[in-house]
Parts: sequence; C-alpha cells; structure tokens
Amino acid sequence: MLGFARELDHALEIIAEYPELPTPYLHRTRRLLLRRFPFAVIYRLLGQSVFVVAMAHLKRREGYWADR
Repeated sequence: MLGFARELDHALEIIAEYPELPTPYLHRTRRLLLRRFPFAVIYRLLGQSVFVVAMAHLKRREGYWADR
C-alpha cells in the first residue's frame, strides 16, 4: 500500500504543478494515469483550484464514476 500512496502523492504533485498538462477527459474533467497501478486521478479545474472527482480503476467501464 505504501507504493500506491507514493504514486498517488506523485500524481497529485504533478497535478498541482501542471494542472492543464493532461488533455481534457469526460464531463469537463482531466485524467492523470498512475504509472505503476491501473488507476487514474480524475479531476476538474475550478478557477485556480483543483477538485479531485474520483480515483478511477482503469479496468472498470469508462466514466462509471460520473454518477457518484
């Protein structure tokens, strides 16, 4: 679990530093893939803030998190 937490921290640092780096995704969000795990951080830019919408597992149906 420690490796996952480190990978997530690294992804959040990238998002904080370069929030517009990943291309737009579904429902006005952006998605950053974790390198070592089959997860993505789904987030939305709200002005100068970043709102994390979901941690999505990549083996699930695309956009399954949108209704939650």
